[in-house]
Amino acid sequence: MTDRVMPDTGRQDDPDGQIDKAARMTAAFTAELGRMQKQMWLTGREVDGFARGIRSALGRAFDGMVLDGLSLRDAMGGVARGMADTAYGIATKLVKQALAGVLAQGVNQLMSGAMPAAAQQGATPFAAGAAFSQGRVAAFAKGGIVTSPTRFPMRGGVGLMGEAGPEAIMPLSRGADGRLGVAATGGGAAARPVNVSITVNTPDVAGFARSQSQIAAHMGRALARGQRNL
Repeated sequence: MTDRVMPDTGRQDDPDGQIDKAARMTAAFTAELGRMQKQMWLTGREVDGFARGIRSALGRAFDGMVLDGLSLRDAMGGVARGMADTAYGIATKLVKQALAGVLAQGVNQLMSGAMPAAAQQGATPFAAGAAFSQGRVAAFAKGGIVTSPTRFPMRGGVGLMGEAGPEAIMPLSRGADGRLGVAATGGGAAARPVNVSITVNTPDVAGFARSQSQIAAHMGRALARGQRNL
């Protein structure tokens, strides 16, 4: 019976021990990832992503060594580049998350500091320019009066009203002449007739008689304008 001696295929395929070196490097990477996760420098999601990136880089390195005949130095150079790209992506994500948290905290502090009077009165800023007061929306469609310094949100910053004394909030309306202004009412009272007496002294009686219709129309328009301005 003849004993068959099996060749050491591992040593023939890897005469320089490159695969063993790569395996030891992979084990070192795995241990480093575990240490990082224990120190909570990265969350589990980032560690998993980092590990997947390293595994992918190592897979490409082994394929290059076996199929393309790359040296260990070239293969490990590809692994290092893959690790650098993965680490850069994770670091960028962490920086973005940190900046977003800082900005959100700053905006909250700015809004809370810009509305002290409203906060003391139980009101908070409202996106449309109104305010929530005791769970209700305080609207000013019919006007109102501000008796103390009050801040309100506006485009581009924060406005302040009532700082020099009571201020009125008055709605605007557009009149028949197209002008925008504050509408005034007679308080429900009936309109009173107005009598206007005009005395004209002129030596040219005939000329006045001929132009009296024109003068009457002119006076009528003047009276109408005066009535609108009351």
